[in-house]
Amino acid sequence: MLETAALAAGLSWTSGFRLYLAVFTAGALGRLGWLHLPPGLQALQSWWVIALAAVLALAEFVADKVPGFDSFWDSIQTFIRIPAGAILAAAAFGQLDPQWMVAAGLVGGTLAGTAHAAKAGTRALINVSPEPFSNWAASLSEDVAASSGLLLAFFLPAVFLVVLAVLLLVAAWLLPKLWRGLRYLRDALAKRAPAASPAGRQPRR
Repeated sequence: MLETAALAAGLSWTSGFRLYLAVFTAGALGRLGWLHLPPGLQALQSWWVIALAAVLALAEFVADKVPGFDSFWDSIQTFIRIPAGAILAAAAFGQLDPQWMVAAGLVGGTLAGTAHAAKAGTRALINVSPEPFSNWAASLSEDVAASSGLLLAFFLPAVFLVVLAVLLLVAAWLLPKLWRGLRYLRDALAKRAPAASPAGRQPRR
């Protein structure tokens, strides 16, 4: 149960910011026999799923390094990452009672949504800076965090669950600050925008 919980949590959390990498890593390791996937996730071991996930992971790796476009990419992925995180978590408990699948899906969607919100909000604030280096540093840090988190979830489940608990505490502290920062940025941009005069209205003489 501990290994299954860590597997479900690791896949759903990582799906919030590196979905395709999570699917590729789990599928490839399962295909090589280095990771035992539960029945509900064994479809990830299919060669075409691994190949598709690899192509999409590479595309995301490149897209995530382009300032501005990464936020556009995140906005699209909002409708993909969170449901995928819920599905992967539920599938990890597919061999148990349906009530476990429902609970895992709810928790998995929440974990994916939390990770996605933290990632997307941080990037939106970083993109205000005109230089690309902070964006690249953040993206590479996410790559390392995703890879490390997946390996911990797969091979050191107890350690991963402790790390995840710490990350959730950090996210709970960070998300309100990100929300305030985004609201401040929106208000600042709105003040800079020139007021448009009504169309067709002639100035008084």
